[in-house]
Order: sequence, then C-alpha cells, then structure tokens
Amino acid sequence: MKPFVLTWQFWALMSAAFAAATAILAKIGVSEVNSDYATFIRTIVILITVAALLMATGQWQSPGSVPARTYVFLALSGLATGASWLCYFRALKLGDAARVAPLDKMSVVLVAIFGVLFLGEKLSGTNWLGVVMIAAGAVLIAYRA
Repeated sequence: MKPFVLTWQFWALMSAAFAAATAILAKIGVSEVNSDYATFIRTIVILITVAALLMATGQWQSPGSVPARTYVFLALSGLATGASWLCYFRALKLGDAARVAPLDKMSVVLVAIFGVLFLGEKLSGTNWLGVVMIAAGAVLIAYRA
C-alpha cells in the first residue's frame, strides 16, 4: 500500500488547506488595495515561486518539448484561472471570506457537470447526491439570514 503522502487524496486535501489559507490571507491583503492589483501581486508571487520550484527540482522543460495542443489548453486554462482570481478577489473585497469561499466552491459542482458533459466521465447516484449536497451547502453558507 502506498504511503498517504503519495496519493491523490493527500494532495487534494493539501490543496483544500492551502485554498482555505488563501481565502483568509487574501481577505486581509485585499483590504487596503484594489482587488485587481491584489490579484496582480499574487500572480507575480506564484510565478516566481513555481519557477524557483521547477529549477530547484530539475523539472524545467524546454519550451520546444511541449506540444502545441498542450500550449493552447494551458493558455485557455490560464485565462480561466486569471478570470477566476479576478472575480474571487473582487468578491473577497466586497463580501465575507466565510461566505465567498464556499460559494466559490460551486466550482466543484460545475467540474462534476462539465466532466460528465465534456470528458465522458461517469458519476454514480451516490456521487450525484454528493454534488447536490455540495451545491446546497455552498448556497446555505453563502445565504445571509
């Protein structure tokens, strides 16, 4: 059996933990600056960090070794990420982190739907129940009573 740190579940949970930290730190960081500029600063930090990681671990690749199709989809993904971050930081500037972050996680619901529609992935009835529960939970947390 693989050690837990080598599983996709471990890395998904780490992603969730860092996303939670992102929401709290970003909410504090965006308080005294324009949300778009805050996104710009964050993007520079990410670019430097990932470049350093690639170089330190010897994972840097020659740009010519990457297929054109890969560049197209990664560029589109980058545009979607940028749009997501701009919207997220604007939402954090305007709303409570405890309400913004869960509603942002409606992306989980959309990924499930898009995965089925566009990637041919299959979800069981139990999986769909989980998707519905995530959607309901996100809406309930975001709702101000």
